[in-house]
Amino acid sequence: MNTSPLAVIVLAAGQGTRMKSDLHKVLHPIAGRPMLLHLLAAAKALDPVKQVVVVGAGREQVEKAVTGLGVDIAVQTEQHGTGHAVRQAEAALEGFEGDVIILYGDVPLVRAETMQAMVDRLHGAEEPACVVLGFRPADPAAYGRILAGPDGVIARMVEYKDASAEERAVNLCNSGLMAVRSRDLFQLLARVRNDNAAGEYYLPDIVMLAAAYGRNSVVVEVEAQEVAGVNSRVELAAVEAGWQAARRIEAMKAGVTLLAPETVFFSYDTQLGRDVVVEQNVVFGPGVRVADGAVIHAFSHLEGAIVGAGATVGPFARLRPGASLGDKAKVGNFVEIKAAALGRGAKVSHLSYIGDATVGAEANIGAGTITCNYDGFLKYKTEIGAGAFIGSNSALVAPVSIGDGAIVGAGSVVTRDVSGDSLVLVRPSQEEKPGWAARFRAKMAARKAERKG
Repeated sequence: MNTSPLAVIVLAAGQGTRMKSDLHKVLHPIAGRPMLLHLLAAAKALDPVKQVVVVGAGREQVEKAVTGLGVDIAVQTEQHGTGHAVRQAEAALEGFEGDVIILYGDVPLVRAETMQAMVDRLHGAEEPACVVLGFRPADPAAYGRILAGPDGVIARMVEYKDASAEERAVNLCNSGLMAVRSRDLFQLLARVRNDNAAGEYYLPDIVMLAAAYGRNSVVVEVEAQEVAGVNSRVELAAVEAGWQAARRIEAMKAGVTLLAPETVFFSYDTQLGRDVVVEQNVVFGPGVRVADGAVIHAFSHLEGAIVGAGATVGPFARLRPGASLGDKAKVGNFVEIKAAALGRGAKVSHLSYIGDATVGAEANIGAGTITCNYDGFLKYKTEIGAGAFIGSNSALVAPVSIGDGAIVGAGSVVTRDVSGDSLVLVRPSQEEKPGWAARFRAKMAARKAERKG
């Protein structure tokens, strides 16, 4: 079993002009997570001792995104090709002896298992100089080509611009991702020249340089979707679509019912239990956990929320960050929950906003109720006790506490604490004036006729 230390280099210095965005290309999200962070998370599973991100334009954005992740930054001030980019990481890896995996920040979906396979092959019986990740796309287009034997040993690698017609007919393409021993990598890169059609220093050239010294390199193949690159918004959408399609299948295989799978969108960290039912047009933002047997009705949006076992959400509900629903709790249509915890069996069924609150078990919140949690400067908390009943169209002005079993009459504006098992009514007494409406209509009709005359 290979025990060599591992370092990861991620190239992220490209201009990304085709994205037409002020946001750095590698920070555009797939499934709610920046592309670069997808890669770093996958690489982390291999426990690398060093991670280096090579940046250029927009470096400040990238540096901010990786703060706290233990990532070193190397700067490529001028872009002279992938080989030149990798050389910028040499100083950050000074003294490092082990294996190096080279990744691309705009190729975000490479799995940890694939990275491990590359490292394992690097330490295979043939002891190759380099391991190249190859793929066979439906349209090879302008990718560099790999000419290899049945055993994966590479006979030749060539960039598309420099390839002959015969070489361009080969459909095994170079993803650009490689695994190389550190002792070989920078020695070979120092010998790379830029006498090619683009005048650039190509990283893949180290394969043929190693061959000139009698050392073979090999190719490891993966499905094209795993190494799909993103250079435009169109490609970003295509990679997102592929990720979502795979995630939906994964969810259904794990025991989740998706009534219309193509309309459900997951985030990278969505967790769903067994026998969860998700109806049409549901969106899961980052940070959602749904327990066994819960039902998410149509057109609901959840982010940063926890949904307990057997709970129901929606239709047309929104759970914002900090929402937590206990087992068998209910959040109904056109209800928004933010930074609030609902106890077991609590119900907020219609047209309500519950923010910065706790709602006790079996409490029932009537239609149109809101917790008034913000005074324009600060947020305040509302506490609603177990078994309490809040009448429709009530406003609970925080900070305020409603005791266990208390009843708040419909239309109340509650500004002071309510004791348990009490009834509170905060509204004027009802007054009836017989015949007033008829007299009013007659008066207004006469006034209208007078103005028309």
